[in-house]
Amino acid sequence: MDFEHVLVVGAGQMGGGIAQVVAVSGRRVSLHDPYPGAIERGLSTIRKSLEKLAEKGGSDPDEVLARITPVEEIVPAELMIEAVVEDLKTKEDVFRTADQTLPGTGVLASNTSSIPITSLAAATNRPDRVIGMHFFNPVPVLKLVEVVRGRATSDETAAAIVALAEELGKTPAVANDFPGFVSNRILMPFINEAVWALHDGVAEPEAIDTIAKLGFAHPMGPLALADLIGLDTCVAIMEVLQEGLGDGKYAPCPLLREHVQAGRLGRKSGRGFYAYD
Repeated sequence: MDFEHVLVVGAGQMGGGIAQVVAVSGRRVSLHDPYPGAIERGLSTIRKSLEKLAEKGGSDPDEVLARITPVEEIVPAELMIEAVVEDLKTKEDVFRTADQTLPGTGVLASNTSSIPITSLAAATNRPDRVIGMHFFNPVPVLKLVEVVRGRATSDETAAAIVALAEELGKTPAVANDFPGFVSNRILMPFINEAVWALHDGVAEPEAIDTIAKLGFAHPMGPLALADLIGLDTCVAIMEVLQEGLGDGKYAPCPLLREHVQAGRLGRKSGRGFYAYD
């Protein structure tokens, strides 16, 4: 399969990063986001990212941005990569529309970090061509792509997405469809325990993150990482884990829920466990 034209749905933190790396690879990108101003903000963020990378010998920002075309609706392409909010109904709606719009040979991929790929595939008439393509934030920098096979995903589709990830300069790792896949089944309980440590007064956020960084050789502490991911996203993923695995140990810490209810979502809102300019 050749993916010379890629539709990216969602121009936020993840969707913008995905559009950037796909365009850097020389492919044509159609970028769609229904929220007013979202595409403009996304393109501005992409430009800033490209300019920083250009200082280190990266691609010319103008040449890359010329390959990204904003579109007002879902359009035909050889591949769709969906990167909207972590909500099953919202994603299903995107997949239904894409299934009706893309050619029959088109592949439908989701950047979901926890929602079952098989559930998304059930919203389409091409379950063999539905797959998870889970990038990591920041997309232009981090190398991993978790390739998630649904129950009906064909070998051909999986092989094509693995090959594409490699062409994008990423390292693909294949996982089977299960709540949280591999990455978030491991990561989210780790973050949640750090929040519990804060909730119980074991230590302040800076101390918790310093212990994790220096003690475990992690580049970022769990609370700072939660702020980067988005605390609302962390809650959504843990709820998927709790429901999908039927185990109360995945329940989000009450302090985490309190932050979300107060609008303290992390970097994207200016305040989470830390304050940001």
